[in-house]
Amino acid sequence: MIRRIAWPLLALGLVFCSPALAQDQKFEMKSNVVYGKGGDKELHMDIAIPKGKGPFPAVVAIHGGSWRSGNKMMFLPLIARLAKLGYVAVTIEYRFAPKYKFPAQIEDSKCAVRYLRANAKALKIDTKKIGAIGFSAGAHLALLLGTMNKADGLEGKGGHASHSSKVQTVVNYFGPTDVRTFSGKIIEDFLGGSKKDKPEVYKKATPLLYLDKSDAPVITLHGTKDPLVPYKQALDLDKALKKLGIANQLWTAKDEGHGWGGEKLEKSAQAAIAFLDKHLKGTKTVEKKKKFY
Repeated sequence: MIRRIAWPLLALGLVFCSPALAQDQKFEMKSNVVYGKGGDKELHMDIAIPKGKGPFPAVVAIHGGSWRSGNKMMFLPLIARLAKLGYVAVTIEYRFAPKYKFPAQIEDSKCAVRYLRANAKALKIDTKKIGAIGFSAGAHLALLLGTMNKADGLEGKGGHASHSSKVQTVVNYFGPTDVRTFSGKIIEDFLGGSKKDKPEVYKKATPLLYLDKSDAPVITLHGTKDPLVPYKQALDLDKALKKLGIANQLWTAKDEGHGWGGEKLEKSAQAAIAFLDKHLKGTKTVEKKKKFY
């Protein structure tokens, strides 16, 4: 059963940037930019754009909160850090369950990616190098962005329909990879009923079922004692990616739960950024700052 997000999620978001870095003038911050519509609701994102000519790779950050809570502002430090490292980075809002049920959340996330491509010139984005990073429920949505093709549907009508919503790299912090294994109020509020009542919806919401050889490289960071999203979810994804020959990495936080701190927190941030650099820039990480919190 998935319960509400644990406090370490916020720490993982903040670890990517100190307050001083968030005030760095090497990038421009645009706040509450309307990127599309979810039904009759305007959807907003915050955008951090590096100074310079570009084009730059881009990263979409998706917060967690059991698909029913959270705020894009918790990742302002994250996108500031990524902008300093040469990424156009955005943190997005999306519609919440139980008022808005699946596929509203992935439709909004897809719309955000399409918006970046539609406005690539103004935002200085390389449209062929867009990644997604998510935590918990946000990681589930990031995985869908990396595994779903346009033919799979769930694109929604939020806008920018002529552009692709697929990303080229995914950073998956302890996200559900097979929602068919979950039960309880949180997942039922999200998917509109139980697995028995809505088996096809549970399938449509399962990243593992969309995998093919064209999918994005994935790094998964997961604690072995996660009580909310079992570590087996990470192992199953790792096995499936390897079988298809998709570039991937499994970063294991031994004996940790749904989030972690201390030295492991620092090392997981290093691993995530290095993976983005490798697959979106084609380079190794070159960062002088070693402490991330």
